[in-house]
Amino acid sequence: MRVILFSGKGGVGKTTISASTAYRLSQLGYKTIVVSLDPAHSLGDAFDIPESEKIKARGLPIKINDKLYIQEIDIQEEIDRYWGDVYRFLELLFNTTGLDKVVSEELAILPGMEEVTSLLYVNKYYKEGEFDVLVLDLPPTGESLRFVSMPTVLKWYMKKVFNVERTIFRVARPVARRITDVPIPDDSYFQALENFYEKLKGVDEILIDPEITSVRLVANPEKMVLKESQRAFLYFNLFGVNVDAVIVNKVLPTEAEECNTFHKWVSMQRKYLEDIKALFAPVPIFTVPMLEDEVVGLEKLSILANLIYGDKDPSHAFFKEKPYEFLQEKDKYFVRLRAPFLTKEGLSVLKADGEITVRWRNFKSHIMLPRKLRNYDPVSAKIEGDYLIIELLPEGT
Repeated sequence: MRVILFSGKGGVGKTTISASTAYRLSQLGYKTIVVSLDPAHSLGDAFDIPESEKIKARGLPIKINDKLYIQEIDIQEEIDRYWGDVYRFLELLFNTTGLDKVVSEELAILPGMEEVTSLLYVNKYYKEGEFDVLVLDLPPTGESLRFVSMPTVLKWYMKKVFNVERTIFRVARPVARRITDVPIPDDSYFQALENFYEKLKGVDEILIDPEITSVRLVANPEKMVLKESQRAFLYFNLFGVNVDAVIVNKVLPTEAEECNTFHKWVSMQRKYLEDIKALFAPVPIFTVPMLEDEVVGLEKLSILANLIYGDKDPSHAFFKEKPYEFLQEKDKYFVRLRAPFLTKEGLSVLKADGEITVRWRNFKSHIMLPRKLRNYDPVSAKIEGDYLIIELLPEGT
């Protein structure tokens, strides 16, 4: 089974591109399910599904054709299915503080519940093997990163904190109930967490296997979008999730340059398209023109899929290597950049605005530094085989 994640800033067109990709896959004979993790669902709208049918589905898959299903996850329904005891305790806790019951119900849906529930479906569909491809329409970038980081966080909590916390509450519960009215979680609360974690085991391995999982970043040729896409690219790399393509959506045709209204926009987009090649190289770039009509319904989704992929099979991984990675040896840090064609002549490595820029002839690569390394400077660089190794030391060292 293949898992394809679409991520990007809100409003760039992730949902329509996810939907068109899934539809193309179904046309190629792959049994496909596309799942929306965005709380502001519009996946059903892309397929022009009536609202009554979406409400009737209650967050479960809706059949489009024999090879294609869509699913808009409803967190309220998922709470009833998987989070019952945890949710009821949190609701009681908030209600005890004097908050209105409706407010307590809303606050009991804690950040992360949607992401963890979504991970459960990834694991479920992968293990059941009913589908050939799972397409995930992720929420905007921040939530997308929380989605891929959640398995690591959960594993740490279950190993380091869960058993200790459960034991403490088991011992303290009889005493606490005699001296306070504040709700104390009972064992059903911890059992629900443990059961849920058991259903998630192995999902972290699925996400970091480039043969199974790929992220496709969706962007527009605009400055703010590119900066956010670059940050997403960095963090997906840090978490070991393979980014196999960048899809640049809503590109104005060159003919629009002749129009006074769009002349400046076309020139600006052309500049940002050049920047994209440097920011994300050697990951493949797909450009998608701005369409005259909104993409709604199967016919328009098919047209969009043709514009994105041409004769390529979307289920294939278009790229399977880390463009760069950060390494640590004692108190030193290194950046290892894949660049099999570099030579020392004409090579320069500079740092500006929290990024390292590598230049060589017509080649330029930007590497955004994580927060921990923002105050580090490149002090040396050497070529080892197909890689450029850049040493980083704290500023002023």
